Amino acid sequence: MPQLLEGKTALIMGIANKWSLAYAIAKAFSREGASLVLTYLDEHQKSSIENLSKDLKVVKMLPCNVTKEDELAALTADLTGTPIDAVVHSLAFANREDLGKPFVETQKDGFLLAQEVSAYSLVAVARATAPLMTNGGSLMALTYLGATRVVPNYNVMGVAKASLEACMRYLASDLGPSKIRVNCISAGPVKTASARAVKGLMSVLDSVAEKSPLRHCTEPAEVADTAVFLASDLGRGVTANTIFVDSGFQVMGM
Repeated sequence: MPQLLEGKTALIMGIANKWSLAYAIAKAFSREGASLVLTYLDEHQKSSIENLSKDLKVVKMLPCNVTKEDELAALTADLTGTPIDAVVHSLAFANREDLGKPFVETQKDGFLLAQEVSAYSLVAVARATAPLMTNGGSLMALTYLGATRVVPNYNVMGVAKASLEACMRYLASDLGPSKIRVNCISAGPVKTASARAVKGLMSVLDSVAEKSPLRHCTEPAEVADTAVFLASDLGRGVTANTIFVDSGFQVMGM
């Protein structure tokens, strides 16, 4: 059976450690034949990602802090001449204190930081990578149910994810004529390092396992295989969508 991403090159942004959804996606993309370009924040993270990706089809590793315009410009320059077929945006950040107190107490600086890293960065990444997607392709971002429903302790990140999803829709409209598809994957709660910053995570996981239609918590491999679909030619007609990979939990009222 032919590999679904054979001959394609994917840029994956946001691998932090072995629990990252971005890492699960990188493994699935490599399994399906894609060549990978990975980004990192600093030398310490670079070393960690190099160790994680020894068995993957990595062709380049590049520094990129998405809050710095010069690093985004350098990313574009470094990849010029390398056609990119898929981009994975798995980037989000909020101050821990803003996740642990009522949303009404969110200060301006914390609000803007969450928006910049978690939402605006998708716009910045799209602007930097669209010129590299000369044959069209797929741009995808990771989101969560807290974008559309109030999830206890998700607070400022839920608002940032709502903004991310709106950015996705507008980008899909802008980039569609260039045959670039833009979507979000709304993953169910997974025990990633960033998710552990949300107070009460274990009770959320227990609720999903008990109440979701499939009666189990989301597995990183499920999210990764959906990303493969979106990056492959099988997803060629899908854009401007938020695809839920959460065992069906999003349909439950209670």
